[in-house]
Amino acid sequence: MAQTTIAISSDFLTAFSKLPRKAQGKVTEFMNKFRNNPRSSGINFEKIHDAMDNKIHSVRIDDTYRGIVARQKETGVYLLLWVDHHDDAYDWARRKKCEINRHTGNVQVYDVEYSTVEEKKPAPETGLFIHVKENDLLELGVPSEQIEMVKRIETPEELYDLASKIPEDAFEGLEWIVNGFPVQEVIDLMSVERKEEKTQDFTEALQKPRSQKSFVIVEGEEELREIMAAPLEKWRVFLHPTQRAVVEREFNGPARVLGGAGTGKTVVAMHRAKWLASQMKEKQKILFTTFTANLADDIKNNLRSICKPSEQKRIEVVHLDGWVTRFLREQDYDYTIVYDDKLAEIWQEAIDTAVIDVDLSPEFFAEEWSKVVNAQEAYTKSQYLKASRVGRGTRLDRKKRMEVWKVFEEYQNLMKENRYRDIETAMHECRKILERTPERMKYQSIIVDEGQDFGMPAYRLLRALAGKEHQNDLFIVGDAHQRIYKNKPVLSRAGINIRGRSSYLKINYRTTEEIRKFAFGMLKGIEFDDLDEGNDDGRTYQSLTHGELPVVKNFKDAREEIDFLTSKLKELTESGVDLRNICIVARTHKLLKDYIGELNNAGFRTYEIKRSKIDDRALEGVRVATMHRVKGLEFQQVFVVAANNRIIPLTAAIDQEDPVAREDARTAEKCLLYVALTRAQEATYITSYGTASEFL
Repeated sequence: MAQTTIAISSDFLTAFSKLPRKAQGKVTEFMNKFRNNPRSSGINFEKIHDAMDNKIHSVRIDDTYRGIVARQKETGVYLLLWVDHHDDAYDWARRKKCEINRHTGNVQVYDVEYSTVEEKKPAPETGLFIHVKENDLLELGVPSEQIEMVKRIETPEELYDLASKIPEDAFEGLEWIVNGFPVQEVIDLMSVERKEEKTQDFTEALQKPRSQKSFVIVEGEEELREIMAAPLEKWRVFLHPTQRAVVEREFNGPARVLGGAGTGKTVVAMHRAKWLASQMKEKQKILFTTFTANLADDIKNNLRSICKPSEQKRIEVVHLDGWVTRFLREQDYDYTIVYDDKLAEIWQEAIDTAVIDVDLSPEFFAEEWSKVVNAQEAYTKSQYLKASRVGRGTRLDRKKRMEVWKVFEEYQNLMKENRYRDIETAMHECRKILERTPERMKYQSIIVDEGQDFGMPAYRLLRALAGKEHQNDLFIVGDAHQRIYKNKPVLSRAGINIRGRSSYLKINYRTTEEIRKFAFGMLKGIEFDDLDEGNDDGRTYQSLTHGELPVVKNFKDAREEIDFLTSKLKELTESGVDLRNICIVARTHKLLKDYIGELNNAGFRTYEIKRSKIDDRALEGVRVATMHRVKGLEFQQVFVVAANNRIIPLTAAIDQEDPVAREDARTAEKCLLYVALTRAQEATYITSYGTASEFL
């Protein structure tokens, strides 16, 4: 007798997530029995009258609900495809086929109700795919029964309406073509992971990368319980073949992965950590680092969901500033790392103490120290006088540089006297310690998330921390379009050579194409780097889901905006949307507190996602967060509120003396709005009152 294999489809989990809570409990109970023995007489397999595929059966959950299963008796494979109310489940199953595509070798579930209807119609003369050869459609994974249906599609909207009927892999290829990509390029893109040998054995076909995008094989009870506990967090189990190829690739040195918002960069980074941990020896460790403490906490929490305890033990997750603080403490350095307001005080004191013949602001000196001195490690007067100032807008001749250095000297003296350091200088000192004592290198691999936000001192430190270039040493994911801080790294100048080891994720899994295009439009006309010495125009990725355009509304005053917001929240909750899947996003903490008060007064419970805590979805309430804090999260519905003049962009943020720094700050504000908008999966609302933001 063949060994039993049980796999769950992503469609099954989608259908499961829409069931009432009580029914979900019964399905989970059934799943445990099914996993233990799918051949048990208590499973109640039933043939479905008029079904297109004799492999597809129903199974009894209870008096009301039925599951739909495809089984291949000769291989012992059982595929859980759908779950629904009795009649709806049968209707779904009658028109479906579950087959291994003979051209691609992937397991596909698709609709065949059109094949007999369309046969009598004359061949179409127009259509989106009329120019695509039948053999090419087959190579894209379109089942032969659906060729005529596809040929008759005349508009993108018709294609989108058929998304649930066409196999997922074939639909993806068709949409690339609709968006202007050449047919052969799409075929090449989709055939990267294929092997020549084809099979009709479901056990073998389920090992294909494309099949694993739609099916997860259940290995044990613990894994099943985790999957059923959070069925919509599909990133836990379903990776796109292009993502899996990056996750499981052996790199001979540093690797970089780029991708727009929603393409799954952090997902890839987390699965990369899991994969590396599973390959490592007992005492080897991975450092997983990101730019802020809250993002590190979110990642640590999510890694618990996908990693075995033995894997998790090998992965240390900490934001880089936290790592630096801890490391220096371990070396008995007793100074304090200071930020923001405290640093501004010290810069003002340095200016007041130095006798200088230039009239420049504290902000200018702080930027010059960061972007010239720290970035190039020009820590002496002679080094600073020779340092490049490309990218700085305020011109300084040699005489003015000498004056500026007087302030830098006072700044360094004040920092030493008070036992202070700014974070970039502290990173430099960490690197020097590591270079003197290479035995302190304790990480086999380092994974960097939100790589666009790190500066040059950070990357030099990470290069030193990883040791000499070796296999799988550094894995960096990022997107300059989401750079909401002012750092602009150039990896090669930090000794990180990623040439020949770069990947680009092209599919947005989070937002609809309508939201993606709208948000990306905010960045029109701005050039973005690729974290190295090239450019990234962000135009080679797209979303495969569609919905309504973002709603933009301007109101007379704040009261009108609040009334709209509360009425819309009421409308959404009445339609079945859980408040926990809605987020209200504001530019500043002060604004956020005002909205929390108004929402509470209107009877809505709120849950503020703070810098110091994760978004615990077990707790009730509509989510509220600042634009900075919402980074890395996602919600069904997002409201960006108070998108007013002088708030977006925030006047205080763009009030820079240096013209280049001022333009960089404006770009960062646009990126911040782009990040906020692309947190939404289904719908985005942008509201303002009085004069709306110029960005809109």
